[in-house]
Amino acid sequence: MNMSRMDESKDAPLLSSTSEAVTQNVRVEVESTYAPQHSQPFDQQWVFHYTVRITNEGREPVKLLTRHWIITESTGQTHEHKGDGVVDKQPELAPGQTFEYTSWCSLTTPSGVMRGTYQFVRRGDEHFDVEIAPFALHEPYTIH
Repeated sequence: MNMSRMDESKDAPLLSSTSEAVTQNVRVEVESTYAPQHSQPFDQQWVFHYTVRITNEGREPVKLLTRHWIITESTGQTHEHKGDGVVDKQPELAPGQTFEYTSWCSLTTPSGVMRGTYQFVRRGDEHFDVEIAPFALHEPYTIH
């Protein structure tokens, strides 16, 4: 498991580049990787890819409606991104079905943290939020 230190104090918590959470029978697993081929560190731009795997562990279909990402850079600067669906899709998941996608984000620092929520709907127009647990974005060559 890839662990990264989020600040330079020796008491800083370690945060993995992977995360997993289950909310109302919807499992969200995320794994992030540094993308050196798209990054420009001398221009203060670090790019990270992240792959999300969403699994419906419930007994009825669910549909992903919206996303809300909170990205915090190592300086403490926070960016929020909200929108419909993911990668231009609003996947509907039958019981036991999984949807996986890869996307990216850019930071002005070599490390940060992402977390957020997806809003889903199930039969009867019941809307609910699903947690995306925090995961690290970390350029592997940074010395801490």
